[in-house]
Amino acid sequence: MAEAVLIDLFGLKLNSQKNCHQTLLKTLNAVRYHDGAKAKFFCIICCSNISCDHDNCELETGNGLSALLREFEIVSNPSMAASLYTIKQKVDEKNLSCIKVIVPVHRKTLMKAFIDQLFTDVYNFEFEDLQMTLKGGLLKQSTEVNIITSQELEAIQNEIETYLRSLPALKGELTIITSPLISDTFIHGFTTRTGGISYIPTLSSFNLFSSSKRRDPKAVVQENLRRLGKAAGFNANKFYQIKTDHASDVWIMGRKEPESYDGITTNQRGVTIAALGADCIPIVFADPIKKACGVAHSGWRGTLLGVAMATVNAMRAEYGCSLEDIIVVLGPSVGPCCFTLPRESAKAFHNLDPGCVRLFDSPNPYVDIRKATRILLERGGILPQNIQDQNQDLNLCTSCHPDKFFSHVRDGPNFGTQIGFISVRE
Repeated sequence: MAEAVLIDLFGLKLNSQKNCHQTLLKTLNAVRYHDGAKAKFFCIICCSNISCDHDNCELETGNGLSALLREFEIVSNPSMAASLYTIKQKVDEKNLSCIKVIVPVHRKTLMKAFIDQLFTDVYNFEFEDLQMTLKGGLLKQSTEVNIITSQELEAIQNEIETYLRSLPALKGELTIITSPLISDTFIHGFTTRTGGISYIPTLSSFNLFSSSKRRDPKAVVQENLRRLGKAAGFNANKFYQIKTDHASDVWIMGRKEPESYDGITTNQRGVTIAALGADCIPIVFADPIKKACGVAHSGWRGTLLGVAMATVNAMRAEYGCSLEDIIVVLGPSVGPCCFTLPRESAKAFHNLDPGCVRLFDSPNPYVDIRKATRILLERGGILPQNIQDQNQDLNLCTSCHPDKFFSHVRDGPNFGTQIGFISVRE
């Protein structure tokens, strides 16, 4: 059963027939009858050339129509992208996911194309034909369209991109944390949660990862990334991020890309690589001598599997980097104040170094994945002074600072994502 019902009158003009409003009234009544029991949100989408003010609305001139329309929210905008995004916000505010779209046949394919760009698999859509045709025709309709051409899809994407670019930043200004250890040979940084356009509370506002399990579509994440590229000075069209598997595989750019990997290395100028983080550690690697760099995503499993040193070793093998030249910076992650593991899993950290575990005899000891990462890097030959993990905002616990960072531990499965990124300047 639908939790929200959207009636699409966008771009359709009412004829002057007197009985048109009666048919519209009948249609709206039918919607309320069939979906009123469960649906919590009813909406009509129309083009801005139709006045939709409740005191002066072309749609309200029929008997009984005015009162019924007050039960429907009317979204009017000349841009289809703006209208649907506004509706998405209203649906998300109510935490709804099952949506019925009642749409004229000739607009169904177009509507689906917009929805594919603005919604994720979190939402379930059903489509119903808008049946309002009279002998003379209630609505002036265009020719039925069954296929969206590549040019039309590009136009849809451009309309969405243009609209999203117009949106203001939320939760403050875009902030990038950098390390003084990394030279100007590179562009690098670690993001926080401010300065983006994501509005879902746990994703707001600078979420940089889209998945089928979250409400942020790729278009929104791409706009956040575009803003990051503009602020940091890199080309967002040459951007690659890890494909997380919580393991230790590393993709050396230029070689065949694995299905999943938690590390990337490159020496290609102008190509930006990034590691995700939301409690897991986003790690950035830089060798100013060989002008090569890397990133790694290090959760507790990846830490134990040695993803940090696997990335270092890939740089050594592929680019001839020397251990003493490689700089390693650990981005913000969950701290030992908030991160616990079952005792069986914590044993491996205790065996690595007892200092990595607090309250080891408890059922769920506290674990310091940052300390463990430093120990493994130093044992692997990275100079202690070339590892930054404690200075500035880099050592803030992501779970303890909801104003600055996203956190899986704190926010649960609908968490947002920050990143660590680096590129060799062109």
